[in-house]
Amino acid sequence: MNEAQLSWTEQDCPCTARWHAENGMPAPRRVQLADDTMNADTAYRLACEGTALLWRGDFQNARLLLQAMARRAVRKPAKRKKGNVVKNAISAEDFHLHRQHQAQRARTLGMLLIPFDDDYAIPLRRAPDVREACEEAYGPASGPFVASLRELLGVIGAHEWRRKGVDIPALGARIHPHYGVYSPVRGEYLDLVAQAPLPTRKLAFDIGTGTGVLAAVLAKRGVDRIIATDQSPRALACCRDNLQRLGLQRRVEIQEVDLFPDGQAPLIVCNPPWLPARATSPLEQAVYDPDNRMLKGFLAGLAAHLTPGGEGWLILSDLAEHLGLRSRALLLDEIERNGLKVLDRLDIRPRHGKAADDSDPLAAARQAEVTSLWRLAVKS
Repeated sequence: MNEAQLSWTEQDCPCTARWHAENGMPAPRRVQLADDTMNADTAYRLACEGTALLWRGDFQNARLLLQAMARRAVRKPAKRKKGNVVKNAISAEDFHLHRQHQAQRARTLGMLLIPFDDDYAIPLRRAPDVREACEEAYGPASGPFVASLRELLGVIGAHEWRRKGVDIPALGARIHPHYGVYSPVRGEYLDLVAQAPLPTRKLAFDIGTGTGVLAAVLAKRGVDRIIATDQSPRALACCRDNLQRLGLQRRVEIQEVDLFPDGQAPLIVCNPPWLPARATSPLEQAVYDPDNRMLKGFLAGLAAHLTPGGEGWLILSDLAEHLGLRSRALLLDEIERNGLKVLDRLDIRPRHGKAADDSDPLAAARQAEVTSLWRLAVKS
């Protein structure tokens, strides 16, 4: 998170406010007041030029303006003949260009700013009560500040996800993701964990637990004791909340640690970020794993933490392979180099909406994607 001072002039007087940006975006250097009289073309042009717009008009009109700016920021996908999606048609260069466009779009749309009072109230006409959502995301209020409307809408959306929860058929229950913690909407990998043959019901490690969903699935399957680890305080709080909701808190021990806890276990499960690319914000760290750091760390430490005859379950999509970001050979080499062998591999096709969306810039790769549970063991 980045906190600095935002400066502007209002009624010929210099003004400052604390700047809050969860994505690490620095405080804009140029700030102009804006209200209901500003049209979308002007707002989008100023935002592209690096001028932030501090909103003084109706809140709902600001939302409409942001939607209009977003339409202007859409990148037209390359034309592709219908029904003629070619496997591996997306290159690493295409992916990086796509990521650059996403980052530029985020910076531009992040230029529409909203003021907050010291109790998270928004001093604008027709502004919603966002105090509970902001407290969940940011913690107790600590004074007035300014943040982007786009970030606020993300906070509101996360609050709704947390309130309603995500249905997990493998659990027969719902998981409630917190702000900044990856939501388990890709249910196919949970099906793999729910169906793979258990090597033990005594003890398991869940590495990088996030919401705690994998720990909960293992407990649901009858594993007596699970140690769930993560290095994100938000993830640990989220995991603790979900386990309490499910009544599983006595069977799962939560530890704040990078990768492995002390000791060994007969089952170690890990679902690392699937794409080896740089996260452009702290909120993307559950999706992007620069230089395969977590994947390599898991494979490097697995043999030392498995009990004799134990299994490591690596849950990984091959989307990175279809995007040219990681080869299958690299994965197999890492497994071999760390003294491991593959016992089995369980595969499943994704069911999410983007897998069937031909307008998605990464459609060819997504339609070829397979998610796998690799059952690994130490070489004898």
